[in-house]
Amino acid sequence: MNHARRAPQTGHLTGHERTFAEDQVIVTKTDLKGHITYANEVFQSLSSLTERECLGAPHNLIRHPDMPRCIFDLMWRTIQDGREIFAYVLNRAMDGDHYWVHAHVTPSFNDAGEIIGYHSNRRRPDRGIVQEHIIPLYAQLRAEERRHERPKQALAASTEMLDSKLAGLGLEYDRFVCTLGQDQ
Repeated sequence: MNHARRAPQTGHLTGHERTFAEDQVIVTKTDLKGHITYANEVFQSLSSLTERECLGAPHNLIRHPDMPRCIFDLMWRTIQDGREIFAYVLNRAMDGDHYWVHAHVTPSFNDAGEIIGYHSNRRRPDRGIVQEHIIPLYAQLRAEERRHERPKQALAASTEMLDSKLAGLGLEYDRFVCTLGQDQ
């Protein structure tokens, strides 16, 4: 399949945040390598992509540069291990706008129990949680990543920082995400 795709311009960010309705759900499915096999209209609209541009494209097409690499690494390790994960994710639309999601990512299995792809449902996150907890945490993780020249070192350092913060709370990331806002 050869699809015409628009890549976001490197570094092109508008600073404009998009939102979506509370009752809307963003849905995508990918193959084992993270290439999009299905994208609903909500995803297409928020990302400024057509179905033709989505299908076959790598899901990281919408990766925002302020999203910590260690969070994506954690997500990939979790779903490749056959487990689901909940995470807050900052995405970038093709025009440079951005939008936050509360993602639920799960592996998809065939009848033999083998992972054949991944499925993600994303909802509008609680704005207070994003502002109070996620943005400061992700800013710290990205700052740690930027301190290192080599990508592997940056990933290891931010992963260590995240693990240390979670250990201090006595929580794994998934549990941390699910308990945010419960103290309000």
